Amino acid sequence: MSIDKDFLLPDLGEGLPDAEIVEWLVKEGDTVMLDQPLVSMETAKAVVEVPSPYSGVVAKLHGKAGDVIDTGAPLATFAVDPTLPQRADAEDTGHHHAPKPKAAPQPPSAPSPREQGEGRAAASAAPAVTTSAPSDRADAGTVVGAMQASNEVKHEAVIAIGGIKAMPAVRAAAKKLGVDLTRVRPSGPDGVITMQDVKHAAANPASLAAAASVSLAQTTPAPAAAATSPSPRVSGERAGVRGNDPYTADPRSLAGKPVRTTPPSVQASGQPEPVRGVRRNMARIMAEAHAQVVPTTLCDDADLHAWTPGNDITARLIRAIVVACKAEPALNAWFDMANSTRTLHSRVDVGIAVDTPEGLFVPALRNADMLDARMIREGVNRLRAQVEDRSIAPDELKGYTISLSNFGMYAGRYATPVIVPPCVAIVAAGKGRHQLVPVMGGIETHKMLPLSLTFDHRAATGGEAARFLKVMLDDLARAN
Repeated sequence: MSIDKDFLLPDLGEGLPDAEIVEWLVKEGDTVMLDQPLVSMETAKAVVEVPSPYSGVVAKLHGKAGDVIDTGAPLATFAVDPTLPQRADAEDTGHHHAPKPKAAPQPPSAPSPREQGEGRAAASAAPAVTTSAPSDRADAGTVVGAMQASNEVKHEAVIAIGGIKAMPAVRAAAKKLGVDLTRVRPSGPDGVITMQDVKHAAANPASLAAAASVSLAQTTPAPAAAATSPSPRVSGERAGVRGNDPYTADPRSLAGKPVRTTPPSVQASGQPEPVRGVRRNMARIMAEAHAQVVPTTLCDDADLHAWTPGNDITARLIRAIVVACKAEPALNAWFDMANSTRTLHSRVDVGIAVDTPEGLFVPALRNADMLDARMIREGVNRLRAQVEDRSIAPDELKGYTISLSNFGMYAGRYATPVIVPPCVAIVAAGKGRHQLVPVMGGIETHKMLPLSLTFDHRAATGGEAARFLKVMLDDLARAN
């Protein structure tokens, strides 16, 4: 005799309040076995496969691709078959599959330093702050605010860029497999490219050219027909619509939804799109950090004139941070205002800001104080590669003690980077330049590197920050 059981979306071990359904790997009516892959879910950090917690028949799927499910809300209902292998009730799965009873709503309280370190996510200095009340679920850590479990399923539209509709996870998979989405024939509703479409295109490259011609014929209306017989669904009320121009009109599908007819080479503007995934997570973190931290920034220029060929600027910056942390540990720390505690760290785990099209990630370079220049470069390259293909483990995106932003590789001299609690400081390196410098007996041209040190003035004094920056400048002035 089967027993119906709801499978609630687990925390996934990342401290995030929800996740988006990328692709169901089973359908209603399927018989699944314990730990069989059930669904691909995208969080702000990665795309992960969630295994089945039961053996039995899938009775109901709560949501479809593109839906956002709250942590602790039903994800699927199973008709559990007791004759098949099942996990013991007391066996730890590594996830929490059901929410604990919730107490009456209380004002959020500040976390301990340990909770803060474990609940942080990617951002400018990516540790996230858990502010859920003690009576909430033990695993309900979120980036900002208390996570409230509910049965509500939120739906967000698939992101359309350049006329191509696909979810972020599908775009990431296409990039990894080398598939041009403009040449893939969509099979999803409303012309959405699915994960299966990308996999099929990667396995059958010859099908791409034919798909491109079919897609163009389906999406580009005939100009003559549009000029002589405008569709009753076309709206000329939008600002910027020029008559019956097929590239600017607003035709609608039979379902009444707008259909974009702009060719892939034309970037549409002025159209709202949902902020999701990494960017949504970043927005929450930045808002919380802005409300909590008292930031102060010191700026100065490091003189690199003495450098010998072969110096790695990133490795030298990280080494200078390590030396400064040993001299002034007040900035290699976590601060908890609610409990009036400060945690000074003996190790130096540097968060490296990595910019991606999806948003900002900050993976942690662990034990930087024990690495030489070659090991630092190998570690940074590994972290960046894992971020770019979204294979980085969640644990790599939290727990660092100080951060580095090397924005100067693009542009900019000085900055006021954001500190995210519980960290106390972030170092930012601007774009290097040559500058005339007075020396004994004349003037020389030196290579200068602008540095900005932003610190939380609640946790560190101006003197401590100035001494930290002075140690960095002195170390960077060394030949190697």
